[in-house]
Amino acid sequence: MIELGSLNNPRAAQGFIDYLKSQGLQGQLSSSDGSNVIISVAPEHFHKVQPLWDEFVQNPNHARYQQASWDVGSTQSGLTYQGQSLNLIARFKALSWLNQTVSIVSVIIYFAFLLGGFEKIYTALQFNPAQPLSWLTPALVHFSAMHIVFNLIWWMSLGDNIEKQCGKISLVGLFVVTALISNWAQYLIVGPNFGGLSGVVYGLLGFCWIHSYLNPKRPALVSTPIIGFMLIWLVLGFADVLFVGMANWAHLGGLLSGMAYAFTANIFNAKK
Repeated sequence: MIELGSLNNPRAAQGFIDYLKSQGLQGQLSSSDGSNVIISVAPEHFHKVQPLWDEFVQNPNHARYQQASWDVGSTQSGLTYQGQSLNLIARFKALSWLNQTVSIVSVIIYFAFLLGGFEKIYTALQFNPAQPLSWLTPALVHFSAMHIVFNLIWWMSLGDNIEKQCGKISLVGLFVVTALISNWAQYLIVGPNFGGLSGVVYGLLGFCWIHSYLNPKRPALVSTPIIGFMLIWLVLGFADVLFVGMANWAHLGGLLSGMAYAFTANIFNAKK
């Protein structure tokens, strides 16, 4: 079987497979975490299925796919749908080494803070223009449970989506570039007293937004409502009306650098 693409909606993916069956074509679904589904097709059918996949990506909720499920008599895919089981451990194990490492190190640092090591550890990780490693380390520092949970959820989710569609190297590059630019932006405009992965998270958001815009035939890396929510959150941060203090310039720097990264990657790939 040849991998055709992936989708984070198992029910919609099953509808596409059933539609292929109604057209006399063979395809199958597979998933390691019960959430993200890989669609594969028989090699001899690949060229016929490719344009059908492009149509499906444009409108996965079209009535033809639901009708196909009724016609072929299939309403079950054998996959575990979202909502039936969180499978948190399995999902975490399925993440890449970078995604896991950043998450685990962030959690360890946060608990070390709680155990009384804040002053010594924060001093070592705080942004210092004379120490290049410290240009990255503030991204691993979090000051509250809400702070770290919010950031890690987005980091793991967006990062995983990027790796599955664009490759692991893309996430490595994004982490380094967006951490550097977001941390430098916050330091130059406000000062060294900040921390958090949110600059990188906004970088991933910016990348997902522009990458999906430039590649409309591929599954979107992030939904439009999420983009809208995060942009509103950014504006509210600058307006200083939220109940928490935020590194607003790190957020903006991360967002813009992630968007620029997506444009640059697209130009580079077009020249290949």
